[in-house]
Amino acid sequence: MNITGRKIKILLVEDDINLGFLMVEFLEYRGFDVKLYRDGSSGLKGFSTGNYDFCILDIMLPGLDGFTLARKIREINPDVPMIFLSARSMKEDKINGFRLGIDDYITKPFDEDELYCRIMAIINRTASPGKNHQKTLMKIGKYTFDPANQLLTISDNSQRLTLKESRILNELASSAGSIVSREEIMNDIWGESDYYTGRSLDVFISKLRTYLKHDPDVKITTIPTVGYILEIKNPGN
Repeated sequence: MNITGRKIKILLVEDDINLGFLMVEFLEYRGFDVKLYRDGSSGLKGFSTGNYDFCILDIMLPGLDGFTLARKIREINPDVPMIFLSARSMKEDKINGFRLGIDDYITKPFDEDELYCRIMAIINRTASPGKNHQKTLMKIGKYTFDPANQLLTISDNSQRLTLKESRILNELASSAGSIVSREEIMNDIWGESDYYTGRSLDVFISKLRTYLKHDPDVKITTIPTVGYILEIKNPGN
């Protein structure tokens, strides 16, 4: 996973060394550049000297606790995306975290794929604000697509898309009438392009075709071995 030609760099502060190593392995497999720190003080020093794009912080840390660490990181960079990952599930902890400006709060134990999806949702929301806010709603034939809320609407019927469905449709709709390569979609959505992500992509394309079947002027055309085109007849209607 990259941004402006380089891998997205994640600061991970987790004192459980086994969990930390597992997370590093998973996130690096997903294409991120990850640096693990085991206490709040070293994590703060690492953030101060590194150029990080994203932070994942435990709360119960030796040295500086996660709340203090988040506050000090915010003093250095008020805009860096940040997730709390903690076994603490009390409402007060979550409220305290969001007051500090974190982007998400995930309670342990957690699903790795869910963590990845939440990271990508935050990155997509923050990495290119100009692009994201340029056009909030998109017209796809008779459909109205709201990428921010993952909502596809035609007449009075609305379909809530999953995160991956919404991101794939957004890529196709942003390049309507032009080929979007399979490799590009897979790298953007999954962080890699291989046989298994290819099969997953096929499933998602099939679902999107089902959602779009109520307008015969809209179709996703497969260009064999290359990619897809979202074709819209009479796009001005």
